[in-house]
Amino acid sequence: MFAQDKKKNPRNTAVFLDVIHIVLGIVIVVLAVITFLSPEDHMLMFPLIFFAGAALNLITGAVHIRGVHEKRIRRTGYFQTVLGVLLLLLTMISAISIWG
Repeated sequence: MFAQDKKKNPRNTAVFLDVIHIVLGIVIVVLAVITFLSPEDHMLMFPLIFFAGAALNLITGAVHIRGVHEKRIRRTGYFQTVLGVLLLLLTMISAISIWG
């Protein structure tokens, strides 16, 4: 009869972040290995690597900003969000230079 509110449970957020970090980390490593084995043939993967890194930073930053009341951790969230935006810009620049 006591239902737990899943939105407020910090364990769900931690598990979500861990799964996202593992999945995107594996994707980034696999894409980087494939790309650096033959950079001329796989230049199209550079924007994907930058995009995956941007997504990782933006998700982590958003979770730290929304879910924590400590100023130090919120500042870390803002820093990761800025890093994510910079990686998104790098994604666009590399995509334009490769595909353009």
